Amino acid sequence: MFDFEQARQNMVECQIRTVRVTDAAVIAALRSVPREAFLPAHLKGIAYVDEDLRLDGGRFMMEPMVLARLLQAAEIGPGDTALAIGCTRGYAVALLSRIAETVVGLECDPDFVAACDQTLSSLGVDNAAVIEGKLEEGYSRQAPYDVILIEGRCGAIPSQIVDQLAEGGRLIAVVDEGGVGKALLMRRSGGVVGSRILFDAQVPRLKAFDRAPAFQF
Repeated sequence: MFDFEQARQNMVECQIRTVRVTDAAVIAALRSVPREAFLPAHLKGIAYVDEDLRLDGGRFMMEPMVLARLLQAAEIGPGDTALAIGCTRGYAVALLSRIAETVVGLECDPDFVAACDQTLSSLGVDNAAVIEGKLEEGYSRQAPYDVILIEGRCGAIPSQIVDQLAEGGRLIAVVDEGGVGKALLMRRSGGVVGSRILFDAQVPRLKAFDRAPAFQF
């Protein structure tokens, strides 16, 4: 029988810690959340490979290394409220639930939403909820957020989503610059939103963010 627990610890040691991910809360979440639980049966055996995993409808689960580095860059605190946009089957929502106080997952595919609900419930996650809605609109009903994660490469980040950041809030995403993916951190300070590029990150694009009224970074 495949040893998922050992594979998970190997992922942390060989994929995560080797790229300077040192945040104790992020590491602890990655060690404890079973990634295989968020995948369909035919993908469970490759749950811990170092690559994006293709799901239904042309969607993907982001590779662990990139996701871990984004979460570390967000500097998530135990009292934070977080929004995960494009959460597919809910893995990042579960990770965030181990670090932040309250988590909202936003997903446009009803089948993914149902899968999220089932898996999160089976794992006893009680501080997160997954909502069905348009990804490019965010979820203003729970705003403002201390952390916003967009799970996929964005051609543009809608101003409507940036507006949902709290004072001091951080948005983390991968943006497309001339066909090259770049991890981006945006932060609201004194009412002004600034941004900076963190590292190269080649992840699949999120079609909902191909073209939209966008924040200029």
